[in-house]
Amino acid sequence: MDAPRGIGTFAVWDYLVFAGMLLISAVIGVYYAFAGGGQQTSKDFLMGGRQMTAVPVALSLTASFMSAVTVLGTPAEVYRFGAIFSIFAITYFLVVVVSAEVFLPVFYKLGITSTYEYLELRFNRFIRLCGTILFIVQTILYTGIVIYAPALALNQVTGFNRWGAVVATGVVCTFYCTLGGLKAVVWTDVFQVGIMVAGFTSVIIQAVVTQGGIDNILSDAYNGGRLNFWNFDPNPLQRHTFWTIIIGGTFTWTSIYGVNQSQVQRYIACKSRFQAKLSLYINLVGLWTILTCSVFSGLALYSRYHDCDPWTAKKVSAEDQLMPYLVLDILQDYPGVPGLFVACAYSGTLSTVSSSINALAAVTVEDLIKPHFRSLSERSLSWISQGMSVLYGAMCIAMAALASLMGALLQAALSIFGMIGGPLLGLFSLGILVPFANSVGAFVGLLSGFVISLWIGIGAQLYPPLPERTMPLPLETYGCNSTFNGTNVMTTTEMPFSTSAFQIQNVERTALMDNWYSLSYLYFSTVGTLTTLFVGILLSLSTGGRKQNLDPRFLLTKEDFLSNFDIFKKKKNHVLSYKSHPVEDGGTDNPAFNHIELNFTDPSGKVNGTRL
Repeated sequence: MDAPRGIGTFAVWDYLVFAGMLLISAVIGVYYAFAGGGQQTSKDFLMGGRQMTAVPVALSLTASFMSAVTVLGTPAEVYRFGAIFSIFAITYFLVVVVSAEVFLPVFYKLGITSTYEYLELRFNRFIRLCGTILFIVQTILYTGIVIYAPALALNQVTGFNRWGAVVATGVVCTFYCTLGGLKAVVWTDVFQVGIMVAGFTSVIIQAVVTQGGIDNILSDAYNGGRLNFWNFDPNPLQRHTFWTIIIGGTFTWTSIYGVNQSQVQRYIACKSRFQAKLSLYINLVGLWTILTCSVFSGLALYSRYHDCDPWTAKKVSAEDQLMPYLVLDILQDYPGVPGLFVACAYSGTLSTVSSSINALAAVTVEDLIKPHFRSLSERSLSWISQGMSVLYGAMCIAMAALASLMGALLQAALSIFGMIGGPLLGLFSLGILVPFANSVGAFVGLLSGFVISLWIGIGAQLYPPLPERTMPLPLETYGCNSTFNGTNVMTTTEMPFSTSAFQIQNVERTALMDNWYSLSYLYFSTVGTLTTLFVGILLSLSTGGRKQNLDPRFLLTKEDFLSNFDIFKKKKNHVLSYKSHPVEDGGTDNPAFNHIELNFTDPSGKVNGTRL
């Protein structure tokens, strides 16, 4: 490698490209605020009037899964630990099948806006409240980090103003969510997926040109041990192996795709169940595309710096700055292209934040406001939904400011995402798959799953696993012209691999730390889900769960699967039109549930939870 020249800096063109991306996103919001008569009802605002089609929804699901954490984090992950990350391709397939065949049919046939409405229909109002509050806390925490993390990484490499970026993205997001509702969220996501793919593509093409072809990149990666696709070690303590990624990854991502409001809200907004399932399967192609791009970027990153690691050589201070560093290194001669990459990272952020804000507004209106204020008109609910969007947008920006104070807590909060997601997935699985589960079992199950998840998660933060568990690959610096100290001794350095601020130093390691707390982070949510299911099943059986009569629509039935083949019979309209059914069959009558889709007629207007 020739003597390294300095990397570029941000120029006017880069700022223009970035500003253009924000501007187009805002314009889409304004368009949907007025198009088609605007946002007349809360259903228009939160659900796009249930008229969305598969392709935009699929791209939108892909976009919000892809936050800037993915754009900056995955290539660095591959650079550091090798391409075993690409096994997630199989995981995504499993996740999409489970979401489309297990969770989607139940949510879709009930025609709900908030997934937590299901918990009240199936169990009782108290459990719905538990689910809602957990979701709101989890989402605000996560969203603050998603806004702040890229701002920090890009600021340190490109000098891109940190708070300018945080406030600009937060304000633009809140603006188009508030004006345009779900339609604006989905269509801005479609635009942002385009930007993301363009950003990745420009980096990959230029890296291939710089490194002299794909073969060179792959042979560098092979020589550096980066093509470690197959590691079948069944040990659950190893950070990434075939099994941790397939099993742990499937639980972790199903808790996001199957039951998380921000994802479910969008595929339920499709106009027919067929379109909803199609959107999930098309989204799978999107996930694979993004995964391929980010893994290949990671290999290109390694090929470029295989003999001079910028991280060990102290050119960057954290792993997620490697991608921006590479961009300024190889694309500095092309004005506006580094800006395109930053726009790519922020598109990921915008799409995640906008879907979070919209989901938070939906949950608040459906679960916390509608049940208590029955008399509100649709028009005023629509205004309240918009007000909630503004409020949550402001809270997410405030959370980003908090994230800046917490610094190294980023990883902590990301694990919290898994810790809360696991027990919630367990709770929904209990409702949909276990006919005899009752509200006592559900509540105690949720609680015990949550306690165990928090115990592992916090333990792993305090006593991070040893390097032989995480297995980082060696990084070399012999190719750097090391003028800084004249010595060339530092050939392979193991980076201290921990990002935790609370780490307790020099402590005698016990068996508990080396085994229980060293569990792969992908298994956090698996443990939470299985604990919730196990405890829930045992308690439901011992508190008479078998005696309750349940409406079969709250469960996954054989018909749900067979209806996949309806498409070959004569075309029927899958419009949700249920006859109002008598309440004597022991289902939960829920007067808060006065959508157009389900008309319950119960004179008493009382809520009966599950009968124990």
